[in-house]
Amino acid sequence: MSGGPRAGQRGGGPPAERGGRGCVTARVPLRIVALEWTRIGLTGFGGPPVHIALLRRLVVHRRRWIEESELEDAIAACNLLPGPASTQLAIFCARRVAGGLGAAVGGLGFIVPGVVAIIALSAVFLAHAPPVWVRGAGAGAGAAVAAVAVDAGSRLLRPSWSRTRADRRARARWVAYVVLGGAAAAAVGPYLVLVLLGCGLCELTVRGWGRGAVRALRRGGLDAHGTAPMVALAAAGVATGGFAALAWVAFKVGALSYGGGFVIVPLMQGDAVHGYHWMSQTQFLNAVALGQVTPGPVVATVAAVGYAARGVAGGALAALIAFAPSFAFVLIGGHRFESLRGSSRARRFLAGAGPAAIGAIVGAAIPLAGALRETWQFLLLAAAAVVLLVGRRGIVVTLVAAGAVGVAVALAGGPLPR
Repeated sequence: MSGGPRAGQRGGGPPAERGGRGCVTARVPLRIVALEWTRIGLTGFGGPPVHIALLRRLVVHRRRWIEESELEDAIAACNLLPGPASTQLAIFCARRVAGGLGAAVGGLGFIVPGVVAIIALSAVFLAHAPPVWVRGAGAGAGAAVAAVAVDAGSRLLRPSWSRTRADRRARARWVAYVVLGGAAAAAVGPYLVLVLLGCGLCELTVRGWGRGAVRALRRGGLDAHGTAPMVALAAAGVATGGFAALAWVAFKVGALSYGGGFVIVPLMQGDAVHGYHWMSQTQFLNAVALGQVTPGPVVATVAAVGYAARGVAGGALAALIAFAPSFAFVLIGGHRFESLRGSSRARRFLAGAGPAAIGAIVGAAIPLAGALRETWQFLLLAAAAVVLLVGRRGIVVTLVAAGAVGVAVALAGGPLPR
């Protein structure tokens, strides 16, 4: 797999590479990258599956910038990396067609609309005294969030289980990893990352750990020199609190979480609600709901936590730190994605960390449901579970409908959580 198109070729046109099946990859103008990736960032409601589909439609089918096989390689490689896979894929595709500067432009176009939307909505929903209808909307949408977590995890369980094939011992370990991830998300949320890493290392140990493991990770773009400053920042966050604590929470979300999506919920909830008291349980449910109903990457939810902690500056800082590792992984190691996908050690690690992440997604529903306070919220949660798990309706539609029910309850004078 190659990096961005090469400069300095002869001829009057832009530098280009010709792929198989007639696919031509030319250096795309930055204004086109900004326009197309921002469009996806504005319309990408529904999480990673929607983002991947939109990127495929753009770069493979409509523009023919990248071959289908190369995109599949990139998707597989991104799934082997920690952090938001669809964000990394968006950055990779932009880098592939427009070089390093294109990666920055495309990545920001994909991320910024969702972050701005979440910070703007946080100013309304996380205010000290929001209007009663806003409180009702947040209470209604928040009531359905636990069902969304179960739905998200259930969609991942079957394909992950099928990858264990007929190996009974591998399947037994898979079950153990799922259970451990779920229990960690429910009981020790802030330390979930240790469980995810432990499950990955356990699978590496069981299947054989070679001396070249570190070299393999570096060939995949995970060079220790690139992550050392972030690790130092994380240590400072634990020690000093304040903005550094917020940086540590954002770092865990963006650089140490496998599975993306709802895996970030237990990572944030313990710190944001119990550890640093930046927000109440009700406000946290509102933040998670906002991350689901806004376009762009779900990891942008961390901006709502940042806003609750330190206002607009905190929201921007949290988003910056959470997404910085994705840019680093792709810009430093994007041209090595093919070797990462072919790394047996990376696949073994993910065979342990992946099921644990799926378990964590489902397990996140327990503290989310436990944060509900009113009887009507539990009834709404049950209805949302039926709509999502049985009716297979969309997440955004379900949350918006739940928010509308909450508004009706609030305007009718019903009880609202504080």
